[in-house]
Formats: sequence, structure tokens, C-alpha cells
Amino acid sequence: MTRTTDQSVGALRVLAVDDEKPALDELVYLLRAQSGVGVIHSAGDATNALRLMRAHPIDAVFLDINMPGLDGMELAGILSEFANPPAVVFVTAHDDRAVAAFDLGAVDYLLKPLREARLAEAVRRIAAARSTPAPVAEQPRTDPNEVIPVELGGVTTLVNRSSVSWVEADGDYARLHTSAGSHLVRIPLTALESRWENAGFLRVHRSYLVALRLVTGLRTVGTGTVVCLRADGNAAAVELPVSRRQVRELKQRLVRGPRQQWNHP
Repeated sequence: MTRTTDQSVGALRVLAVDDEKPALDELVYLLRAQSGVGVIHSAGDATNALRLMRAHPIDAVFLDINMPGLDGMELAGILSEFANPPAVVFVTAHDDRAVAAFDLGAVDYLLKPLREARLAEAVRRIAAARSTPAPVAEQPRTDPNEVIPVELGGVTTLVNRSSVSWVEADGDYARLHTSAGSHLVRIPLTALESRWENAGFLRVHRSYLVALRLVTGLRTVGTGTVVCLRADGNAAAVELPVSRRQVRELKQRLVRGPRQQWNHP
């Protein structure tokens, strides 16, 4: 099905996909209310979605996850292989697939029941991404191969940042927990926090800096929250406390942060 709203130059051509008709109708209705959205196509499954994409130019796909046949994650994986892939926004009732969604390059992750304000924010993000030119080579980038010299018994060892799972404050020092063991370096945690912010690390507590690529989830313990990191090489899985003021920031980085820009090892 195809519906048309704003036909102004630059209006988004979108595809809404959901196997539940009431949810699909609501999504289409809310999309029609967005001034930045033009042509709206809708499909009840991945097969019809792909058929529509072969027949029509699509700028963005608003996609449910749990569907018969190909689910939303599988469809997003297929779309990511397109020469000019559309922006993907997941619209789902499940809040436990966000990390996987952003690993696939999703622009946003919206929870049902859908709120118009959040949908408008997603549309703005898509429009901003389309209007922002790719960064030129002269712009500074975080070095993915940054190394940290570690002194031990008169021997200097170079530790790759990509091998660091988490960092622990130790006075004026910091202890790097890596896939090969732990190393004490005379670098304050605040300095590493600033240097590694754009490399996928986040200060979750006054004593801890974590690699977001290893986060598997958050867990409530008593009145507090801990972040769970998966094992990485010889580094064991670990749970670290998250300060109350950092819980929201951590969730935002996990759910909405630009994971595709992080430097993975």
C-alpha cells in the first residue's frame, strides 16, 4: 500500500513494515503527520517489503522485529548489503534487542506504544544524516591503533587500546584490564575518559571506565545498577557498579549512540 503526504523537495520516502495490521495502520498514521515525510509505503512482512523496495526508491524503513518468515533483524541485515541502504528505524515492543539493532547500523530504536514525539525525533535524525556530508579526511579521528606504554620491571610493553575491556581507577594511576591480563599505568582515569570517549568507552562510575563493545546488559542489584561485560580473550566476564547519575547516559549510549563510529578491534 502507498500513501502520500508532503511532496516538498527532500521529503522522505519511507516504508513501514509490521505484520500486525493495527500496529501498521497506527505507524502509517503517525508518519503521515510528520512534515518531513512524503511518500509512505507499507508492508505486512519482509517479502512484500523487499518487493516494494525493488519497485520504489526508499529513504528509510520503519521496521518491526518479531515477524513471521524473515524477522526484522534479518531483513535489516539484508538491507545493510544494498549499494545504497535505506536508514533503518526499529519499532518494537521489545527493549532487549537494542544493542543488536545498532550493531546492524540502525538510526533509532522506538518502543511501542509509539509516541509521536519519539517518531518525530527519529525522522529528524534521518533527515540530519542525509544532509550531513561525510567527514573529510583532514578531520581528526580517534586512532584505532593507539597503544599505551606499560613499565614493568624495567621493561616497556605496549598495550593496544583495542585489547582493553575496562579500566579501574587507582589513585593517580589506572589499571587496564585487558585480554592478556591487567596493567598499572600512571595515567589518571579522567585522562583516559577524555581520550577514549570517541572510541567506544564510557565512564560508568568514578572508579570505572568500560568498553561499550563488551557490554551485554544492565542488572539491578538491591538499590543499585551493575553493567555486565562479556569475557574477552583471557579477560573474564565481569559486573561493575554504575553510578546513579551515569545510568541514563549508559542506556543512551547503548541504545542511541553511534556504535558504527566506534573503533572495534
